[in-house]
Amino acid sequence: MDFEAARIKMVDNQVRTTDVTSHAILRAFLQVPREEFVPASWKPLAYIDEDVPLGDGRFLMEASPFAKLLQLVSIGPDDVVLDVGCGTGYSAAILSHLAGSVVALEENATLAASASETLARLDFVTCAVVEGPLNEGYPSEAPYDVIVFEGAVETLPDTFFDQLRNGGRMVVVEGVGLAAEAKLYIKDDEGVVSQRFGFNCAIKPLPGFKKAAAFVF
Repeated sequence: MDFEAARIKMVDNQVRTTDVTSHAILRAFLQVPREEFVPASWKPLAYIDEDVPLGDGRFLMEASPFAKLLQLVSIGPDDVVLDVGCGTGYSAAILSHLAGSVVALEENATLAASASETLARLDFVTCAVVEGPLNEGYPSEAPYDVIVFEGAVETLPDTFFDQLRNGGRMVVVEGVGLAAEAKLYIKDDEGVVSQRFGFNCAIKPLPGFKKAAAFVF
């Protein structure tokens, strides 16, 4: 299979057509070999316009919403990024083309090992894969200029705002299914956080972010 041709088609037919105009983002999607970050049986389908199963109920997000989230958060070349739920490392590889360095957080040991191996083999030297519960972030390397979530969350723990640098940005899809919304949080130089709606976005959820069940009379 001609993966390079498939990669170009993905960018032209899936990413550009959803109003992603950032040249840096388009270039990153053209340069990272998506097929290297999916299970062997899924390599021929790595560039389809759907989420790709990674195992254990986890998925590689389809290209369009991921690109739109990155455009919304506007990553700069000196930014330190926390990538929450990096899976097999594809998102970290894309982010490494946009940021100064990437801390790729994954709680699934099998996925984390795969991400570490693939990123090292492909020479993505500015990415560091770390293991830990996704809903706790990674405070030991905080604060971060940008935090990106690789899946939807029902509730967003306050710890992520604590780990965001003053002047930093965080992009996350909040909600369930078709009711979910992409939101951008901005922490100003005084530490005050504001938010704005980005777009409606239905993506697979990350584990550990469900709302606690409430008791109802």
